[in-house]
Amino acid sequence: MQTDTVPRVVVVDDEEMVITSVKAYLQLETEYDVVGFSDPEEAVRFFPENAVDVVVSDYLMPKLNGLQVLMEAKRFQPEAARVLLTGHADKQSAIQAINDVGLFQYLEKPWDNPQLLLIINSAIERTNLLRTLRDKISQLDMAHSHLKEVQARLLRAFL
Repeated sequence: MQTDTVPRVVVVDDEEMVITSVKAYLQLETEYDVVGFSDPEEAVRFFPENAVDVVVSDYLMPKLNGLQVLMEAKRFQPEAARVLLTGHADKQSAIQAINDVGLFQYLEKPWDNPQLLLIINSAIERTNLLRTLRDKISQLDMAHSHLKEVQARLLRAFL
């Protein structure tokens, strides 16, 4: 998907001020491509066609909640780390998010900027490691298939 490019962070929150704040902080501190969506349905439409490294989503939003957004992110961007940033401090929601969407981190509003940056940096590192692992597994699968073909040819030649 996205290799040797600037990491992309997607922020989804129905409060434009949250998007602006997170985006401004990340652009000040990093070189990341930060994309914000105040409409969760628009964010979901973004996932199939665009490489994403980290998705940070609010929980309570109109139309789709954060878990639904993160589930769609997982479907289209399985290696992308998923972070729930919410003012809705509900232990049950956190547990559901961890179990259903493979949540990387759960953060409550108001957040601490340095902590958010640390989480996003760690999330990007995790995403890169997962993509590298996926690529290595694919290479091994191809090598294995090739070796099976060679073995079959050798067996036919000697039998």
